[in-house]
Amino acid sequence: MIACAMNGIAVYEPPSSAASWRIALPHTVAAVPVARALVRSAMEETDHPADTDTAELLTAELVANAVEHTAGKGPIELVVELLPGGCKVEVHDPDPAPPGHLTRPVIEEPDPMQEGGRGLLLIRALSSSCGHRPTESGKAVWFRLPVVPRQWRPA
Repeated sequence: MIACAMNGIAVYEPPSSAASWRIALPHTVAAVPVARALVRSAMEETDHPADTDTAELLTAELVANAVEHTAGKGPIELVVELLPGGCKVEVHDPDPAPPGHLTRPVIEEPDPMQEGGRGLLLIRALSSSCGHRPTESGKAVWFRLPVVPRQWRPA
């Protein structure tokens, strides 16, 4: 990421190259903080201009869903791609069934007295796009976040 001054105005130039990480995580709740830390570290090290807090939150939701809603002891896989236009995060799990209501609107509101039921809603609401696709060993659930202009990011 480069900031240039043109006529006294700072102009944002997105990073010109992509970076990616792929890591196997245990099929346990211990995977959630590891995934969050990996996303945060990757974005901070590359000074990536997508919203790090949102990427970390949505990654935690995807990993928690993969751990909670898929059977098996095999690892799940986290794939993080930092691209010039934003970031994409995928979580691969062994269950081929599509995730709940990720890509279709839900008519009913989550029960305010229930602890769960908001993860997919958060992913739909906070990402620029999201979805799922079949893989050879199950499925990948993903979200994308756009680049946030520097003047809109917290200092």
